[in-house]
Amino acid sequence: MSNKNVPCPCGQPSFAKCCGRFISGAEIPATAELLMRSRYSAYALRDEAYLRATWFADTLPEEELTGETDVKWIALDIKKHIHAKDSDQATVEFVARFKVAGRAHRLHEISNFVRQPDDQGQARWYYVDGSFPEDR
Repeated sequence: MSNKNVPCPCGQPSFAKCCGRFISGAEIPATAELLMRSRYSAYALRDEAYLRATWFADTLPEEELTGETDVKWIALDIKKHIHAKDSDQATVEFVARFKVAGRAHRLHEISNFVRQPDDQGQARWYYVDGSFPEDR
């Protein structure tokens, strides 16, 4: 996705100004919510490298993350972002909508994130894990 006028998979008007800057490595997401959005976009774009780089090493699965080629991600709705001031932990509740073989599905998750220094000492957010609340 190199066209600057392409909408972002996460629902914002510009991929370049939204998630593209993070997925390209030009910028680091400043909040867990921005990381969540960019990870959703990376799933939509099947960007395995970005998803692995932003997943907390202790909980990163060995299997391929983008292997399901028949999934089409269609919408992201951020419900809640909780981050206490000066804390290195945050949660993001979201609903992601997708289609498999033309059939619509939804993924409702509360994701946990942690902020810690990377190998170069730069503080960054990482996805740790998530839970699936009962649909209301």
